[in-house]
Amino acid sequence: MKFTLSWLRDHLDTDADVAQIAETLTDLGLEVEEVTDPAARLSDFTLGYVETAEKHPDADRLQVCQVRTDEGLQQIICGAPNARAGITVVVAKPGNYVPGIDTTIQVGKIRGVESHGMMASEREMELSDAHDGIIELPSGEVGQRFIDWLAQNDPEKIDPVIEIAITPNRQDALGVRGIARDLAARGLGTLKPEPEASVAGTFPCPIAVTIDADALEHAPHFTGRLIRGVTNGPSPDWLQARLKAIGLRPISALVDITNFFTFDMARPLHVFDAARVRGNLRVHCASGGETLEALDERSYTFLPGMIAISDDAGVESIAGIMGGAPSGVSEQTKDVFLESAWWNPITIARTGRALKINSDARYRFERGVDPAFTRPGLDLATQMILDLCGGEASEVVEAGEAPLDPRAYKLDTTRVQSLVGMEIAPETQRATLDALGFTLDGDMAHVPSWRRDIQGPADLVEEVARVASLTRLAPRPMPRGQAGVPAPILTQAQKSEQIARRTSAALGYAEAVTYSFIDRASAALFGGGTDATMLDNPISSEMSHLRPSLLPGLLQAAARNHKRGQTDLALFEVGAVFHGGEPGEQSTQISGILTGRTGPKDVHGAARAFDPFDAKADAEAVLAALVAPAKTQMLRDGDAWWHPGRHGRICLGPKKTLAIFGELHPKVLRALGIKTNAVAFTIFPDEIPQPRNRDAARPALELSDLQAVERDFAFVVDERVEAASLVNAAQGADKTLIDEVRVFDQFIGGSLGEGKKSLAITVRLQPQGETLKDAQIDAISKAVVAKVEKATGGTLRG
Repeated sequence: MKFTLSWLRDHLDTDADVAQIAETLTDLGLEVEEVTDPAARLSDFTLGYVETAEKHPDADRLQVCQVRTDEGLQQIICGAPNARAGITVVVAKPGNYVPGIDTTIQVGKIRGVESHGMMASEREMELSDAHDGIIELPSGEVGQRFIDWLAQNDPEKIDPVIEIAITPNRQDALGVRGIARDLAARGLGTLKPEPEASVAGTFPCPIAVTIDADALEHAPHFTGRLIRGVTNGPSPDWLQARLKAIGLRPISALVDITNFFTFDMARPLHVFDAARVRGNLRVHCASGGETLEALDERSYTFLPGMIAISDDAGVESIAGIMGGAPSGVSEQTKDVFLESAWWNPITIARTGRALKINSDARYRFERGVDPAFTRPGLDLATQMILDLCGGEASEVVEAGEAPLDPRAYKLDTTRVQSLVGMEIAPETQRATLDALGFTLDGDMAHVPSWRRDIQGPADLVEEVARVASLTRLAPRPMPRGQAGVPAPILTQAQKSEQIARRTSAALGYAEAVTYSFIDRASAALFGGGTDATMLDNPISSEMSHLRPSLLPGLLQAAARNHKRGQTDLALFEVGAVFHGGEPGEQSTQISGILTGRTGPKDVHGAARAFDPFDAKADAEAVLAALVAPAKTQMLRDGDAWWHPGRHGRICLGPKKTLAIFGELHPKVLRALGIKTNAVAFTIFPDEIPQPRNRDAARPALELSDLQAVERDFAFVVDERVEAASLVNAAQGADKTLIDEVRVFDQFIGGSLGEGKKSLAITVRLQPQGETLKDAQIDAISKAVVAKVEKATGGTLRG
């Protein structure tokens, strides 16, 4: 939230300077982030008078000027087209810093003629974009400071700008009026009376407004009126100056007026070109699929349930967020429909996030504007339009009613001491709440409509303490509490991250901490690099996007190690990855990479290159430590950055992936500078189901004292058959007695023929009540063979 000092003084009668105001605002909880004071950078510049101006002997476009300054007559070379004798100018002397060109003036020679300073333009002073000539002043004394002249003749140009950070619970401070109210309550000035206006309509409004029944919850109140015969030219200089000071571009008088009320009174408004509105206006829930080209020249598609404002021809506005280009005003606009409405904050927030629109209107409506100011805001804006643009106002059309929420809480003046630890006189507490707009009726404090954040008696205490200044709070030793075991404070997600780190380190991995920002090309390799994750102001071109995966950062770290001769690496990282730029569009991952060989070169040949099964074993070890379900499925079809035939997904069903492991795609490795083999794993801890029973006690261990029996089988199957299919089939032959099935051999070639392979499994039988007899073992063996042959089409190898 930005505002200028003169803007603040429109609402606050105060003699305090910028430093006092900034310090007080921060102390009140409205933290000042930046103060921009144009006067500070212009303090060295003075006025001069051009006595003579002659053509430069060696340059047609340069003038050799003799300028009278407070240090006497100085020779200055100037190339401005309006440089001439008899004008009062702004002089930068040698040693002065000129902000607009980022240069400190020095004595120098231009084409052999000395120049002892500079005559400045407005752009060089950073006062405006004008640079077609030097500044000509209509009056002024030689030697007078330029900022003193501006203070007397054009104070808007040196008006300090204050920027504050607004917490989500202080929506009332999103208008200059609310900020002034806080300062007045502190005693830094007197709050001026709230502006009032009551404009009686002279003719019925030709545009009617209705709100659909199912939209009343989201759009309970809508007011508007037609103003005909307006002249939509440029807004006045004072209004343009204020908008420019806070970073807004003046557009036209009508648009500038709506922007003014957005920042002045925290009351967003919208204007429609009435000539472009077809019929009447209707506020309704979108069916889904409607499109609108908005004022930001982008097209948006409505989702079901979003609130739209439509005329008889179609959608004209995204309610509470942004108007549509088809009904936008222009210089040719003669009749305008002015809207002032109240929208449900949750609906606005949901719509803004879904459409990814950030506007000043959305920023205020989703925090909750004053519902009682909807109609007064319409009248004030109408009066300003009539004053600046002329015209004639219609009667007001209104649909619904203001959703007022009258609240009152008991003011217990003793609670300031018990809750905050401050001693504040009861009469001071009552005066503070009165200054903040509360209405006191005995011990009951009625909350003003613009303070949605006040939800109980404790909030009254907070307001009193905040205005009194928490810096008055004296430190006092707290009594020592009773000894005991503190309750755990880590969340389940934090515990999982801690376990994953310890387990990965125990497996021999070194932890890496990489940036959350990566370059577009690397992000694109892993499914990212879109506009949704692009940073508005990156610190470098190599950090332009939020990372979609931990793997690019780990591979870049491995590449840097490879360049230094370290090719045998095991790195892991636990951190957040991002699928979009909105809250909630991120998740936690655990990733590890292995490059090179399992150990140094060895005469006995013990070292070997890492393969996907190394990554699989480590992924399963981490999953086991995170108490993931033991029974999982192994599936393929991972993302495009994995090797298509050398990776696998560890899943709970086809849609719930717990982890992915395997080799990375060669093209990804080449793009990131990895010249050796590389295997990796990525675990998604958010997908691991939490145990229903959170009791710390483990179930009793059940052991059988009967001897287990193992039987081996070898099956000839098609080479495309997965081992998991064979294991699952054998396991299903007898779920009671078969304790484990595992593959212990694979053979390809020989007499098997083309396209065939042999898979050998061991089936472990664990009797429960009595020792197994030969007949039972033979029956189970036949069932295993039958199940495997039916599931895989294979045959028992002879």
